[in-house]
Formats: sequence, C-alpha cells, structure tokens
Amino acid sequence: MAERILVTSALPYANGPIHIGHAVEYIQTDIYVRFLRSCGRDVVYFCADDTHGTPIELNAAKQGLKPEQFIARFQEEHQKDFHDLDVRFDSFHSTNSPENRHYAELIYGRLKEKGDIDRRSIEQTYCEKDKRFLPDRFIKGTCPNCKSPDQYGDVCEKCGKAYSPTDLIDPRCALCGTPPVRKSSDHLFFKLSRHADFLQALLRKPGFLHPGLAAQLQGFFEKGLADWDISRDGPYFGFAIPGETDKYFYVWLDAPIGYIATTEKWAKETGKAKSALDYWSVDSDTRIVHFIGKDIVYFHALFWPAVLNVAGLHVPTEIKVHGHLTVNGEKMSKSRGTMVPVRDYLQNLDPSYLRYFYAANLGPGVEDLDLNLKDFRLRVNGELVNNVGNLANRALSLLAGPLGGKLAPGRAEGPGRALVESVLARVPEVREAFEKLEYRNAIRVITDIASAANAFVQAQAPWAQVKKDAEVARADLSDAADVVYLLGALLAPVTPRVSEKLFAQLGAPPLTFQALEGAKYPLLDRSRPIGTPEPLLPRLEEERVNAILATPPAAAAPEPKKAEGKEPKEKAEKKAAEAAPAAAQAPAGEAPVEIEYADFAKVELKSGKVLAAEKVKGADKLLKLTVDVGEAGGPRTIVSGIAEAFAPESLVGRNVVVVANLKPRKLKGIESRGMLLTAGPGAPNLSLLDPGDVPPGSDVK
Repeated sequence: MAERILVTSALPYANGPIHIGHAVEYIQTDIYVRFLRSCGRDVVYFCADDTHGTPIELNAAKQGLKPEQFIARFQEEHQKDFHDLDVRFDSFHSTNSPENRHYAELIYGRLKEKGDIDRRSIEQTYCEKDKRFLPDRFIKGTCPNCKSPDQYGDVCEKCGKAYSPTDLIDPRCALCGTPPVRKSSDHLFFKLSRHADFLQALLRKPGFLHPGLAAQLQGFFEKGLADWDISRDGPYFGFAIPGETDKYFYVWLDAPIGYIATTEKWAKETGKAKSALDYWSVDSDTRIVHFIGKDIVYFHALFWPAVLNVAGLHVPTEIKVHGHLTVNGEKMSKSRGTMVPVRDYLQNLDPSYLRYFYAANLGPGVEDLDLNLKDFRLRVNGELVNNVGNLANRALSLLAGPLGGKLAPGRAEGPGRALVESVLARVPEVREAFEKLEYRNAIRVITDIASAANAFVQAQAPWAQVKKDAEVARADLSDAADVVYLLGALLAPVTPRVSEKLFAQLGAPPLTFQALEGAKYPLLDRSRPIGTPEPLLPRLEEERVNAILATPPAAAAPEPKKAEGKEPKEKAEKKAAEAAPAAAQAPAGEAPVEIEYADFAKVELKSGKVLAAEKVKGADKLLKLTVDVGEAGGPRTIVSGIAEAFAPESLVGRNVVVVANLKPRKLKGIESRGMLLTAGPGAPNLSLLDPGDVPPGSDVK
C-alpha cells in the first residue's frame, strides 16, 4: 500500500487578515504538497481557522457582533486570500465546529481516564475594573527570565521562555492598563511533566525536528517540564469542559485538534476515509507533517505530541519550522507600513512573483527571510521574467508565427538534442531539493536550465536561420520548446499559474514529476501544433512594487550611523581589510570627486553570473564568490563585503556587474580578482546591480 501523507499548516487566528508574513508558511507548505502530488504521492493538505479565546470574544463585542458572526467574516476572507494566493487546501475548516468539539471532548476524556488531568487551585491575575480573569495574552509586563519589557503573559517573544502570567514583573491589564490583583480559582492541568522520557526520545528521532531546535528545547527539560493549564474561567469563547461549571478548554488545547477535526470534515464530505481516525489512529501508517513558525515550536513539539500519545492517537512524524519574514531588513511593523495584508499585495501584484521570491530564498532551516523590495523586483525580473519568460517568448513566437505552429520531429543527434538530454539529467537535483525543502537549490537548478536553453537559442540564432533554412530553425526551436515544457513541470509547484500558461501555449498536457521519471527526448508530442504564445508575466516596475507598502520604502530603512571619534589603528586596519566595497561611493552630502573621462575609460565593467557563494571564515562582512565573467580561463574568485546584506545562497545564479580590471589583492588570505557593483546607503541596505539577461562577459557601458 502506498504511503499516505497528511500535511498541515498552522491555523491562522480568526482575529484579523492574513499578511505577507503569514504567507511564507502557506506558500512553503503549498509548494511541498504540489510537489508531492506531482510525484504521484497520496497526499492531503488541511488547515482551519483558530477561532476561540478571549481576544475574539472582546473584539467581536467591540464591533457589536456575536463571536460566531465575527469569525465567520474572517473565515470567508482567509479562504479567499489563500485561494487568490494559489494555496490549495483539500479542506479548510474551523475550530468552532461540531467535529472539533467531538475530538476535544474525546481527547480530554482519554487524558482524564489515564490519570493525566490534575485539579489545582491556583492564583490568577484578575482585573477588578474589567471584572474578569485575564488570559495570558491580556497581561503584559517584564519577562522574568531575560527582563525584556512589554511581554505577554505566557511566553517571551525575546528569549522564547514559557512561564506563568503570575511570574511577570510589573504586570498590567492589556485592556485597561491597571495592575491586576491575584485571585484563586480551580483549574485543570495536563501532567506534561510525566512525559519527559517520551518527549526526549521523540526529539532524538531523525527527521522529527531540526536538530538545532531540538537542542534549544532541552532548556525546558533542564528546568523540569511544567504541567500545562488546559482550562479557562468564563466568560470565554470556546468549548465548555464536560462535567465542569463555568470552565472552558484553553484555546491551545482545542486549536491543534483542529487538524483532526478538519480531517474528519474532509472524510465525511469526500468519502475518501471512514473518519479522521483512518489517518490519526495510533496504528495508522500515515506520515503526518506539520509546517509551523519558529514561535510555536514548544506547543507543537512538546505539548501536542504528549497529548496525542496519551490519547492513543498518531504523533506527528515531522515538524517543519520556518523563520519569520522581515521587510527591507526590518521586523514587520504596522507603523512602518510593512505589515502588508495579502489582499493589499494581491490588489497590486500577481501571486506568482511572491511565490517565486519566497521559494528562491527558502531552505529547510529556521533563518528569517527578508523581503527587500528592490531585491525582490530585480530577482523576479532577472530570473522569472527575463530568463524563463524570455526563453518561452523567443522560442514559441517564432514557432507560432513564421513557422506555422508546427514542431519538428526529434533529431537523432545535434546540439538541440544534447541540450534537452543534459537538462533532463538535472531533474533528480530538483526533485531532491523539493523533497528536502531546499527550495532555493531547486530554483538555482531551474534558472541554470533556462539559462542554458537561452544560450543555445542565442548561439543557433533561429530568427536569422528561419529565412535561410526554415526546417533547421524549426528543429532548433522545437528543442528549445522541449526545455520550456520541462520548465513548466519544474516550476509548477512554485508558480502554478505560470506553468498553466506554458502548457497552454505549448498545446500540451501538464507535465508532472511522475511523468518525468524515465522521460526521454523528445518531451513534446511533436505531431501536435503549439498553442498561442503570449507574455507570461510583465516586468515588475518599481512603482508597482512600492505600492504594496502603506509608507514609502525609504521610511523602513534605518539611517546610517555617524562616525564618533577615532578608532584604534588595529580596529581601523581590520575594517579596511573587511570592507571589500562593491563600488566606491562619495560620502553622503559631499560632492563626488571629479575625474577625467580618460580615467573612467580605464575601468572595464563586465556582466557576470554568481556560480557559488560562501562566508569567509573569521570575517562577518565578507563573502567568497565564484563568478563567471565569460573568460576562457574559467570563473574568478571575488571577495566582497556584502555578507551583511545577502545570504550566500541567495546570490547563486544572480547576474552581477563586475569591475574586471581591478588589480588583485588578498583579503583574509584569499586572492580577490574583481569587485561587484551595488547601490544603496551601505550594508545591510544594498542591492546588486543587475545587467539583465546578457551572457557573462558582456561589456557593461
């Protein structure tokens, strides 16, 4: 029996719109699911709105709505945003549902039967002005661990430590700002402390969680796992706990159960399973994969697996964790206009641009991803529009126009066949990269394939050949069309609507990773005519990109720091050695030094392509780059002081402008032969100059 895979994304809270930071996770997950489905795997993708808790109750009241009306509005908005972002769930449900109530009560009953529920009288924070116990997120104060101010009552966003609201220093009610009092109340606790051995073994299991995160979680075991309060006092929007008076399930108990409830709803509606237990029973062979952000690892890697294990249900097989999104190098902020709702983005730009950029920068780790708007525009234009789009337009326009839309039969030999066979040989690289969530590596190979095909078309010059020997031109263009077809398959998980356009323009059925297993030249049915070619995507214009922010991008950029005093000689020398500037700039506010034209004419600027990039050991600001500048002697090594602005992996495949006749010099023992041109006030706010889609070694004038 084929392996069944159940994939989830974390549940969005039904208290506001989906923003572009949330979109990182849903796009990352959707790419993975689309890839698995293209491989012929049995996979389902579930999500739901997280709908319970005091914030929703209070915000609904402020708008004169019942909580049910309030969450219904956001569920409709969320589903539309996801759909228009090309994120496709097999089912999207709500935690305020009969299915979720059923499984919450079932799981609670099993925990109680096993002796894992304890009743304790505890002191809680109570606001006498608002006449209510304050949930964790409605208390703010100073973290008892790292002393960071303005932290919530359950976990510190600065150091990541979980604690009790009563542990906060100088607590205050988040509703009215008055200091709360302490008041006793009976609560129900899940005995998480009893399951340390089980959880330690789970964290050691290969593939369950990123090793670095598993190591971070050891801090909770060293201090002793704290039992988890799973109840809340009324008034509270949620499910009443059976057998209790005025007690409700805490939102973090029933929220992850939403994964199971959505499975149940899908099973009922499709008939593809008897119930959720076909996937979630302890003896099921399902591979359950959770995608989450790094801020909720504790709940998903410790609390949730322990609850499932005690309840006799399937523990997650893998937890995939991503970092947060920054915009123009800064934390997302409403005041800076960078907390961009997905709907605002979609009103300005096609989702394919954002999906491509996220994929081009995502790996399996938990590092943050930066949406630098200029880098976003240049990279999408250079790779997706100019590289892939240009290839499709060049090949298909000539085929559809002067050559009547007919393809040539496959050739027994020649450079076109060699091209197709060489790029087919790289499909396993892309497959492996998607499987391992190394999306940036997959994009690197895909752009390499498109570049190779563009170079082939440039060398064969079919636009000139079509008048001399139409059949030779047809054969060359048909081979290029084969590569376009392949690119459609490889990009389909990332930019599905771009791939749909490519398949339609080729007049060919969708090509999948499964169909590519053992595929041979030619890929296209050469007896069929192609469709009607048209541009895939327009170039991103700066004005349109900047329009997604509520404030000008410049407002998000920090001002450069002014120099204060003199530095010791040793420190100044170290800075000079690490500078390796991309290009000399006049100090801000000063007129540039004038030079003669003859002096400038001595500078040779060449286009290049970054083949590899890595950090220089012992130098935080330096990257060692391998750059193809079209020379017979092979690529150059260039050491550049741009490490604060670019992650090494984000540079691979990028087109750059190189000062090619700069005298070599050694930096950190590495001989650097050239300099890259950048623009911007300085690290970390730099953008690489892009010469466009030209071969490496082309003169830049």
